[in-house]
Amino acid sequence: MLIGKHLIAGEWLGSDATFSSEPAHGPSHDFPVGTPALVDAAVEAAEEAFASFGWSTRAERAALLRKIADEIDARGDAITEIGTQETGLPEARLQGERGRTVGQLRLFADHIEKGDYLDMRHDQAMPDRAPLPRPDLRMIQRPLGPVAVFGASNFPLAFSVAGGDTAAALAAGCPVVVKGHSAHPGTGEIVAQAIDAAIKATGVHPGVFSLVQGGKRDVGTRLVQHPLIRAVGFTGSLGGGRALFDLCAQRDEPIPFFGELGSVNPMFILPQAAAARGAGIGTGWAGSLTMGAGQFCTNPGIAVVVDGPEADAFQAAAEAGLNATANQTMLTDGIADAYRDGVARVAAGTGVTQVMGTSCAARDAAPYLFAVSGDDWLSDHKLQEEVFGPLGIVVRVRDTAQMLQVARAVEGQLTCTLHLDDSDTADAKALLPLLERKAGRLLANSFPTGVEVCDSMVHGGPYPASTNFGATSVGTLSIRRFLRPVCYQDIPTGLLPEDV
Repeated sequence: MLIGKHLIAGEWLGSDATFSSEPAHGPSHDFPVGTPALVDAAVEAAEEAFASFGWSTRAERAALLRKIADEIDARGDAITEIGTQETGLPEARLQGERGRTVGQLRLFADHIEKGDYLDMRHDQAMPDRAPLPRPDLRMIQRPLGPVAVFGASNFPLAFSVAGGDTAAALAAGCPVVVKGHSAHPGTGEIVAQAIDAAIKATGVHPGVFSLVQGGKRDVGTRLVQHPLIRAVGFTGSLGGGRALFDLCAQRDEPIPFFGELGSVNPMFILPQAAAARGAGIGTGWAGSLTMGAGQFCTNPGIAVVVDGPEADAFQAAAEAGLNATANQTMLTDGIADAYRDGVARVAAGTGVTQVMGTSCAARDAAPYLFAVSGDDWLSDHKLQEEVFGPLGIVVRVRDTAQMLQVARAVEGQLTCTLHLDDSDTADAKALLPLLERKAGRLLANSFPTGVEVCDSMVHGGPYPASTNFGATSVGTLSIRRFLRPVCYQDIPTGLLPEDV
């Protein structure tokens, strides 16, 4: 089913150079390398499409989203087959992620049909008001224009070609140009085939979607700096995201960059919870740390607990759970190399003790567990940096006062978690106002891996977790990233957008 080409505004195009995929298992395939010229063609087509798509009805956009979901489901077996080959992820994970992907497309379709997301407001004219009359004022959220989306390495479906950023932008009325991730180009192409089929079936302008495969830094640079691109969605590393963020800010006309860049997602285990069920929390933590080989941006890499016998029991249970976990395949050789570098960085940290872990080679990942005192953790910023893989650090603080110091010191996070019992309420009340300023999602007595796609979800947080703390990349609120408020003053009814 593979075509092995870029999709540019409804046409499958090649390019002079090619690259080969590097699957975890199964055959390799050749794909064309993206170029700035292809980016220009895709963006110009997107701008042309915006003239109609930006003024399409909510029902028309909802129909497109549902048709994309149907076409992805129709290719489900092919997506699972090539997705498992390219990423090494198990079939059940790919099938679950496909369910999440089509589910959010359908959820967004339902959401925009209701119209509440437009935040429409109307202040009627008061011609007789003294001392000055008031004009007729109507406000509504309107789409920005063409949006650039960068596919994520760790979610070949839910955060890639037809993932949350693409679905949100299309729901808002914005055409999308995707730079596909070279870790799973075949998966991305089949999803693009589904989008292409949906566009043709619904009669939407073909420039509404394009996929540019591969390409070096010049392709990404051209995409975010093209003067017709109005916003960028990105999920990936802090280094890559910050570089793109800076490019967006350096444009002659800066544009918003919605980057989700990762997090260590600290857990704070309060004293009574540790005493009552510390071992159980440790076992659960081990399961969360190793889920998907630790390749989740919500992986809880740090556990903060008061030093003592309860911390010993928690740590021992986590160690046992991690020891029982077999090595897992990482998404790419590069991610596996970065994981080994991260292990070495943590092991060399101030006062760090390695509790367990064995060397891992090639694309495999073995879990690691480290322990450090609260004093040493506070003195060594490197221990706050994300390690993308199944690695955990137990921060053993002197008391709850030092736990508060740790909470003050942590940087922006996607999530922060409290494990508490009723008798921990006073300590929790002291922690919660601090953690609320550090994270987009706060949890109690659970683990942050797994992000529900719904109206109330926030997947974002203060920098460096994301580049825009006022936005989310998951849930229906994510659509608002690609809209802006417009006020219409005394505009004749026949000229107003249909929703107004």
